[in-house]
Amino acid sequence: MAFDDGSKVMSGTWGTVWEEGREIAEISGFQVKVVKNWDPISICGQMAEDRKLVSIKITGSMTLHKVYSRGAEDVNAAARGHDVRGTLVAKLDDPDAYGAERIAVYGMNYDEQTLMDFAAGKAGNTTIPFQATRFEYLDQIEPPQ
Repeated sequence: MAFDDGSKVMSGTWGTVWEEGREIAEISGFQVKVVKNWDPISICGQMAEDRKLVSIKITGSMTLHKVYSRGAEDVNAAARGHDVRGTLVAKLDDPDAYGAERIAVYGMNYDEQTLMDFAAGKAGNTTIPFQATRFEYLDQIEPPQ
């Protein structure tokens, strides 16, 4: 099927994220991606180097409006030597689109937390990078027939 209707492009306005089942109401942006890690493979009689997939790395980030001290519990636990892991579920459900997409990331832990960052005349926000050990599509959008 050919793409011919711009109204079907998903708008991030309709994105929602939950951490441990609680909605993150101050979310303003979210991204999760999988990076493939490869080992080079040399093959006799072939000049071109090939490669073998050996692992993946799941990373992401979320951008939040600064509303309260989100992340304080995580950073305090880290300062005591605790590696806190959790689950994030993100959903993008634009009412004009062909459906909704939902993804869960498990074994998620935050790479860093910004304790404070502000500038006069600007609304506060922070971006929190994270890693995870597993992901799962809970809902996928299939192209129409």
